[in-house]
Amino acid sequence: MKKFSFEPRRMRRDPRAERMTFRVARLWAHDAGEPAEVSHLIDRTYDYASVRELQWHLAERFAQPVQTLTLQRV
Repeated sequence: MKKFSFEPRRMRRDPRAERMTFRVARLWAHDAGEPAEVSHLIDRTYDYASVRELQWHLAERFAQPVQTLTLQRV
């Protein structure tokens, strides 16, 4: 099981958008104890519509099955 935690950066709601989005301010991978910041490995300008969307993105980026990833907001 690969664990991640992230700090979101809320975005203003666009009147044309259906819902609120967020960007990832910082991202950490928790492998064998100490967390390692891995923010530089993702595009932090992307507007995520949900935490689930971020989880799918991380699964693709790190070549892991999505069900093996856990994700926590800090």
